[in-house]
Amino acid sequence: MGRAKKVKRAYRYRFYPTPDQAHELTRTFGCVRKTYNLALEERTRAWREEQRRVSYAETSAMLTGWKKTEEFGFLAEVSSVPLQQSLRHLQAAFDNFWAKRAKYPAFKSKRRSRPSAEYTRSAFRWRDGRLTLAKMCEPLDIRWSRPLPDGAQPSTVTVSRDPAGRWHVAILVETTVRERTSAGATVGLDAGVTSLLALSTGEKIVNPKFEKRDRLRLARAQRELSRKEKKSKNRARARLKVARVHARIADRRRDFLHKLTTRLVRENQTVVIEDLAVRNMVRNRPLARSISDAAWGELRRQLAYKAGWYGRELVVIDRFYPSSRTCSECGHVVKEMPLDVREWACRYCDAVHDRDVNAAMNILAAGLAVAACGDGVRPNQR
Repeated sequence: MGRAKKVKRAYRYRFYPTPDQAHELTRTFGCVRKTYNLALEERTRAWREEQRRVSYAETSAMLTGWKKTEEFGFLAEVSSVPLQQSLRHLQAAFDNFWAKRAKYPAFKSKRRSRPSAEYTRSAFRWRDGRLTLAKMCEPLDIRWSRPLPDGAQPSTVTVSRDPAGRWHVAILVETTVRERTSAGATVGLDAGVTSLLALSTGEKIVNPKFEKRDRLRLARAQRELSRKEKKSKNRARARLKVARVHARIADRRRDFLHKLTTRLVRENQTVVIEDLAVRNMVRNRPLARSISDAAWGELRRQLAYKAGWYGRELVVIDRFYPSSRTCSECGHVVKEMPLDVREWACRYCDAVHDRDVNAAMNILAAGLAVAACGDGVRPNQR
């Protein structure tokens, strides 16, 4: 094993709150959302009317004033830490916006936004492996599906409830991760729909298509939802059924991607992928559903942080590199290649290529050139 280093890692567990805990957390979620929206509204007004940027310290002072008013006095009835954290999240959103890394912050919706609350060390008690949040008398009933690292002390706790009604707690701890010894191997990955990944080694990872497997169940649940009267209890129950189907799909997809990315990072020292513009690609209506089901963005996210943990190198090449149209043997570039062409022969060197494996081989070659000589370098083409 390689050298050890400290990393911050979140462990997510499901828990079952008591009725009092559920009530307190629901109130906290609402106050967090209200605080975020009030601060965003004030910052937007200040910019439009005065061309002035409002800082986090100013919004924190505003929160103190809101708590003293009759209209927003309920904000003082929950723990103040999640409210302050929501203001910090808003500040981070504005920092990303001013740096042109993200769009302008949007208001949180009661129905569309996922309810959550973040607690720092001053707002929870961790004792003998039991977690008790502020304003609560009893510890949370957490199902420890895997143990925390020995001696780990939580620094932040985030409580959330998903659309399926499940409660989760994410515990952030600092733990030691040992970089793995050099694997020596390198691999290029070509993402696709039929095969989720084609590797430069010739291997193809079959796309499980989790959404397609449950499409009939999802359609049935959505039809039942559409027949229910709006704002009725039956509609709320039907909406919960739809959310549970979506949760089942997402859980299975996430589990599959975690196992796949862990294997790729363990077996290879350098992993090369394309910089895919997934947001633009899903505008292709015939393929949008399949592209979303493949979850290429989540695949890249997991590869990135796992490579950082274990001392591997993730190389991302230009999205406009013609990997599918380039012969990996002689470098000839074909002018056009429709999506239905899965196998083709190079007219210059007579090499026969599988479209996806050939693309993965070209991606690997381009990635190694980028790693050795700098960004933007591509293999010789003719």
